[in-house]
Amino acid sequence: MSAKASDQRLTTSDQMGTRRKSRELVLQMLFQADMGKQSGDDVRRMFWKERDTVEPDVRGFAEDLFRVALDRTSEIDPLIESHAEHWRMDRMAAVDRNILRAAVAELLGFPDTPRAVVINEALEIARRFSTPESVQFINGVLDSIGKSLVVGH
Repeated sequence: MSAKASDQRLTTSDQMGTRRKSRELVLQMLFQADMGKQSGDDVRRMFWKERDTVEPDVRGFAEDLFRVALDRTSEIDPLIESHAEHWRMDRMAAVDRNILRAAVAELLGFPDTPRAVVINEALEIARRFSTPESVQFINGVLDSIGKSLVVGH
């Protein structure tokens, strides 16, 4: 393997690690906003105050994704509900609903990220923070949303 190929793979791996950390932080921020009924500004202020060692790249993507999730809530939540048969947002587990919000925000706000990557990352986060049944539920909802976004564009 050439040094260039090795460097490229390392860069891609590092970027995936950075993005995963950002996505996990966004889940925590959305959960805090959701459960604490806090504004985005309040969440940001309190959240980052306790995490001043987070790398700038990780924080930057987390901030961008959190902003999209909040700014487009009126679009994201109905989209999730319409693809989660017989489930209202308020009846979903809080972790699951916020994993879905973060992933849909990324699908809508960062269309250059491949749909499969967004879904896989959401599933990995669900495996870490939720239940096995939730992983299947999240997969089904995100797959359905992802397909509808492709058809819609």
